[in-house]
Amino acid sequence: MRHRVAGRKLQRTSSHRASLFRNMAAALIKHEQITTTTAKAKELRPYVEKLVTLAKKGGLSNRRLAHARLLDDAQLVKLFDVIGPRYADRNGGYIRIVKAGIRASDAAPISIIEFIDRDVSAKGQDSGPVMTEEEVEA
Repeated sequence: MRHRVAGRKLQRTSSHRASLFRNMAAALIKHEQITTTTAKAKELRPYVEKLVTLAKKGGLSNRRLAHARLLDDAQLVKLFDVIGPRYADRNGGYIRIVKAGIRASDAAPISIIEFIDRDVSAKGQDSGPVMTEEEVEA
């Protein structure tokens, strides 16, 4: 019986699953839209929506809780400074999953997971630190 056993294992160990969701959440926050399998997208949605709820509330303790789940400083700043205020008046439902067919190689169902009111220009941008010419020369 599977009573009170929530979530999919995705054929990974618990540490691998934690790393998977951490990396996928950082990629989703960075690009605001990613393509993945439907099962991974369905498991990622509550993970990211809880992070957005922490960002909406703001505060140091919520920032520390989000950092413990995300472990990416650049995406943490974007989460709290851009995404949190964007959904300040929304009561949940920040993520949309759109089914996108099947993958040709192994027939896995593919979906696109994205923020509801996403910034279209964020897709494909590198939000990492940019070094100036003075820093390169030093």
